[in-house]
Amino acid sequence: MDKTEIYEKHRKYLAPCVTPYYQEPLILDRGKGKYLYDIDGKEYLDFFGGIVTISVGHCDEEITEKTCEQMRRLQHTSTLYTHLPVIQLAEKLAQITPGKLQKSFFTNSGTEAIETAVLIARLYTGSTELIALRHCYSGLSLLTMNITGHQRWRLGGSLVPGIKHAHNAYCFRCAFGKEYPFCNLECAKDVKELIETTTSGRLSAFIAEPIQGVGGFITPPKEYFKEVVSIVKSYGGLFICDEVQTGWGRTGGKMFGIEHWEVQPDIMVMAKGAANGAPVGITIATPEVADALKGSHISTFGGNPVTATATLATIEAIERRGLVQKAEEMGQFLRDRLEGLKEKFKMIGEVRGMGLIQGMEIVKERKEPAPEWVDQIFEETKREGLLIGRGGLYGNVIRLTPPLTIEKDEILRAVQILDHAFGKISSLR
Repeated sequence: MDKTEIYEKHRKYLAPCVTPYYQEPLILDRGKGKYLYDIDGKEYLDFFGGIVTISVGHCDEEITEKTCEQMRRLQHTSTLYTHLPVIQLAEKLAQITPGKLQKSFFTNSGTEAIETAVLIARLYTGSTELIALRHCYSGLSLLTMNITGHQRWRLGGSLVPGIKHAHNAYCFRCAFGKEYPFCNLECAKDVKELIETTTSGRLSAFIAEPIQGVGGFITPPKEYFKEVVSIVKSYGGLFICDEVQTGWGRTGGKMFGIEHWEVQPDIMVMAKGAANGAPVGITIATPEVADALKGSHISTFGGNPVTATATLATIEAIERRGLVQKAEEMGQFLRDRLEGLKEKFKMIGEVRGMGLIQGMEIVKERKEPAPEWVDQIFEETKREGLLIGRGGLYGNVIRLTPPLTIEKDEILRAVQILDHAFGKISSLR
């Protein structure tokens, strides 16, 4: 099929919510390492990784070989039977996750992992009330859409009771008009009043991403989580840490993002980069909390032999290749150059993030969001062979999340392309 026919069939056979990036959507044909190729053979340096999912590069030979070998050996069992890969993966997760997390339940996606985490918290505490953060994104089910703090991603309206949204630590746009570090952490302390005025005072949990992904890589101050989790615990709530986008070394220096804030979750959820592109959802909890999940509960494809093998192979690759440390080094190299772009172009209001999860908020005068400029930047970077992501409540944040295997010369190339794009957009203003 040629492009015209593919686009026509896309419109005819896919739901209208399936909306690809770019004025002329990319039709991808293959990928290798840090690069993707369209059906015309054009090469693109991938700095988004399928929404923070390609941890160690596209079609990594080691992971692919182990996954294919498992497919030839045993592809499916369901949770009614056990098998060696899922036992090995569960044991590995207990070894590498922070604190006392130990018992896992496997599903197919981050959405299902969060559904499971909320269910466990409600069963353990006997409460249904949940605190989430504004600007968060949790998934596409009815519950997770209602947890999500973005109107754009809450199709169908607010239908699930008991969910309250606290102010996030969005320092660039502080809801209290303060400036860190002279703010007394008002956003964190406000959680106490939120609980006292909008809940019964009995919480099931507080759920949060260490760095908000779809929210635009909003990165809280180092004291934030200790303050909020302390408040939540005083009202009987658990801490559910959403590592769907920040896990697996992405933040650099630590395997999981929350470790930078020195807080131990009661429940942690993971997905995306865990299996380098294979669909996976992971919910892990401390033994006493996990043991609340009794009775009939099943995931037909959760923890299947193929996905478990791909996940374990991805973890092993990250560890053996030293990619957690590399993400820290390459992340700082990238951050320094993004800060250089900020000095050069006034439209970059803030650079934020950690490791290889970096964002740039694009604004006009007085921090007015400029999503239309991001549209133009996308077209320019695509033309020059660079794929980037976007996020933020207003769609004005550029998201950069290359594979953890990225090298300095590839970062320099990406920054040069961004420089050209910013320059061209600036000249047209």
